Amino acid sequence: MKKLLFTALCFGLMASAANADEHERPDHFEGESAETLEQAVTHFTETNRQLAELLAKDELSNADLGTIHELTYTLENALAKIDEELDTMAMNLEEVHLGSETLEQERVRTHGAAYLEAAQTLAE
Repeated sequence: MKKLLFTALCFGLMASAANADEHERPDHFEGESAETLEQAVTHFTETNRQLAELLAKDELSNADLGTIHELTYTLENALAKIDEELDTMAMNLEEVHLGSETLEQERVRTHGAAYLEAAQTLAE
């Protein structure tokens, strides 16, 4: 009987968490936005450094966990922008590839420049 009650309680808690509206969560933090790939890479690098410093501690305080929670929002924003930019990079690279096959110099130059600009930002 105890196992059944415990199982029902667990399922009830999981259902409540799954149905909770994100806006109802207390202390919702938006994180730093990343409007450009350069901003995203900067936020990604700096926030990962902060996260690594916190995780290197022997013990994490509740305040540390709160800070980590906030950092994850900035990292999620940065990763979303990087993902979006990687899609664009892949399309530009494909245009370079196709342009090189069909000997379209302008297509190769235009898309190649756009690709390299983004690639350079990631390589820095």
